[in-house]
Amino acid sequence: MTTDEDELYDADEDPYEDPYALALRPGRGPVYLRLDDGRRIRMPVHRWHEQPTAADNTVLERCTGPVIDIGCGPGRMCRALLSQGVFALGVDITPRAVALTTALGGLALRASVFDRLPAEKGWQTVLLIDGNIGIGGDPHGLLRRCGGLMAPAGRLVIEVDPDDIEELCTVRFEDLQGHSGPPFPWARLGRRALRRVAEDLALSITDQWTSGHRSFLTLAHRRSKPTTTHEEGDLNEGNCGNRPGRGNSWDDPDGAARAVRSDQRRHRPDSCIGLRPD
Repeated sequence: MTTDEDELYDADEDPYEDPYALALRPGRGPVYLRLDDGRRIRMPVHRWHEQPTAADNTVLERCTGPVIDIGCGPGRMCRALLSQGVFALGVDITPRAVALTTALGGLALRASVFDRLPAEKGWQTVLLIDGNIGIGGDPHGLLRRCGGLMAPAGRLVIEVDPDDIEELCTVRFEDLQGHSGPPFPWARLGRRALRRVAEDLALSITDQWTSGHRSFLTLAHRRSKPTTTHEEGDLNEGNCGNRPGRGNSWDDPDGAARAVRSDQRRHRPDSCIGLRPD
């Protein structure tokens, strides 16, 4: 029996056209980031395709809806949040990532974090995990952009490198046989380097923790009062709560799902895949 998910994995397309597509095919063996100086870093691809780990759960329990997951990949985090009744939207530049997320029951938008996105300044939680602090090779620019997505009292949850590192580099995705995609800019930051970037952008560190070998921080706008607990049934400032709302405005997180669907129909028919009707 062939499922939609099987068809996504078996689709007749060249995975080397997109470096990220290499990492979105489970069972292909290890995938690495090859740095321009010759070093390589093994990517935790197996984790992307599994249920949330204990470390992932420490992130999930800090999420208040609505949540936007930047670089969502196959969408394990936003799918887990939706299963808990917390509205979550994944964003990824790769069609296969969006297709996988939606085929497995999530909601995702094909876009760059630097594109116009639904509900700007309305997201209560913005996620940057699995190394996605490296997106674009410009941590200052990325965190400034994420700060523009956050609600005034929102939070930005970031996974950082467990080592004390600050590195801007050019990388390629590479498999065990040495096949690789084109180069792209990337960054690696440890906790100390992220503190400096946050300070420059008037973002405050409101929480930090480790789980196993993984390290995380939570940032908030400096003038906002950080929220550290998630009460069942609590509603945020925008009356968004933890469930997808019924509004239609692209600028209102209460109507983010409808806005994404409307944008798909009217402006960008290839931007979303598999969005389900209400």
